[in-house]
Amino acid sequence: MSALPGLYVHVPFCRGKCAYCDFYSEPSEALAFRWVDAVLREADLYKDLFSRFDTLYLGGGTPSLLSGEDLRRLLTGLRERFHFEASAEITLEANPDDVSPDRASLWRGLGINRLSLGVQSFDDRMLRLLGRRHNASQAVAAVETAREAGFSNLGVDLMWGLPEQTLAHWQSTLERALAFSPEHLSCYELTLERGTPFHQRALRGELSLPSEEESRRIFTTTSRFLETRGYVHYEISNFARGEPFQSRHNRKYWHHVPYLGLGPSAHSFDGRRRWWNVRSVRAYCERLEGGATPVAGEEVPGPDERRLEALLLGFRTREGVPLHLVGESHRVRRAVEAAVADGLLALARGRLRPTLEGWLIADRLPLLFD
Repeated sequence: MSALPGLYVHVPFCRGKCAYCDFYSEPSEALAFRWVDAVLREADLYKDLFSRFDTLYLGGGTPSLLSGEDLRRLLTGLRERFHFEASAEITLEANPDDVSPDRASLWRGLGINRLSLGVQSFDDRMLRLLGRRHNASQAVAAVETAREAGFSNLGVDLMWGLPEQTLAHWQSTLERALAFSPEHLSCYELTLERGTPFHQRALRGELSLPSEEESRRIFTTTSRFLETRGYVHYEISNFARGEPFQSRHNRKYWHHVPYLGLGPSAHSFDGRRRWWNVRSVRAYCERLEGGATPVAGEEVPGPDERRLEALLLGFRTREGVPLHLVGESHRVRRAVEAAVADGLLALARGRLRPTLEGWLIADRLPLLFD
């Protein structure tokens, strides 16, 4: 994996908030022109610290909402300030209802070579429940349009663990997605984020969610099924048709490679220090327009915190972590032997790799070695 840093740009605009989402976004695109100017001002602050990238990820929010002119101005400005490798992976997150032949062709023409489509489901009832703006027909059309525009690195995002969703229903969703042979699939379990409409409904007992055993069955069945269809389960929620189609940008997060985040609420890491920006797009713009930094806070994690984070992120990946990272003591070695015997981890070539059973408790695996 390349040691070059990655660049993330947070596009904070959405037409509306989905029922499960707690990411920062604004309901209006009216600030987009001003936001582009602010992002480029922020980029100027980091030209000496970060000069070369081999990934660019436009996330949100809804990056596909940006007008052609705003997107062109953004990408042109970033290329004037930073050097991007000729083979750079450039990803745009898109909602299916934003994908038209003209827009898809524009994106390709601007150098975007990886499209991540937030499909979530091919079931209209589920999409309405999630508060998505598109329907199943639009999802299908978006994939077809992206292919016709020349996207040969296409990712489809799906969600499982939804209210009243059965294993059979989920398998049908996977089959619909596989009909398009996407190079990448992200299969995210629904999480009830505090303060979201879904969280409130769950507290009121209005959502019939899968049991722990049902969720376990969906997760393990998904992994085994997609592996038989040629996908590599390379991270707990992510599958790719071979290493070239793994998300090169996201792998930087999981492997502690530095990255720069631009935009409201974006996070950055230079290999030692972490910092994050103010959440409000208006406050973000005002600070940069006034010659100030948009940074809201920073930290330098200590050795114990860095180790814990490396374990948490490493155990999310198929590669796992190097054995020495968990520790060398006799007690830790006993814990490793127990985890292997219990089928949670596999030990090979000096690395501890999570099994499917281990992935089910990935967040708790580091606690085995405290």
